[in-house]
Amino acid sequence: MTAALALDPQQERFYARSVLEVARDLIGVTLRHGDTAGRIVEVEAYHECEPACHAYAGPTPRTEPLFGPPGRLYVYRSYGIHSLVNFVTNAEGIGAAVLIRALEPVAGLETMRRRRGAESDRELCSGPGKLTVALGIGLELNGAWVEGGPLQLDPSPGAHDKPSLVADGRIGITKATDLPWRFCVSESRWLSRSAATR
Repeated sequence: MTAALALDPQQERFYARSVLEVARDLIGVTLRHGDTAGRIVEVEAYHECEPACHAYAGPTPRTEPLFGPPGRLYVYRSYGIHSLVNFVTNAEGIGAAVLIRALEPVAGLETMRRRRGAESDRELCSGPGKLTVALGIGLELNGAWVEGGPLQLDPSPGAHDKPSLVADGRIGITKATDLPWRFCVSESRWLSRSAATR
């Protein structure tokens, strides 16, 4: 854990930092929505300086939350099917966010199973579209604030319990795949895809 991690992930100031710092520091945090919750085990960082980021082309009505104050949600529809949840970072006016890619389910598993119709618990939250269905996160949360908002984030364990991280290339995209901006809990069985050691 970095020194800044005395910060609370439920507060806006936690997100007013580099997207790479926030991405690493979200690993191990528990994300709750209603009676469902999962521990974050995989994330990806996106920044306006690289072409895989929605902010790369500048502000649009769709990407407006990305350029807003840190600590807001950016929820968008991927391929017209899945809602994906991101946490906006950096200073206002800089387009950057952390995509939540996978969770280890820790509460409300029966609700998650019903929503997902998944055959195994391993499949409940092992992807960014799967986890939003499992937790009931939809487009109506786009632009919502983390602080005082509908999602709850419980701090990760102390530094001595912090999981070992692996930095890897992002997946599911075709641009800037060489950037090691995907962060995972090493050897977690809940990842969307196994992580390579770098």
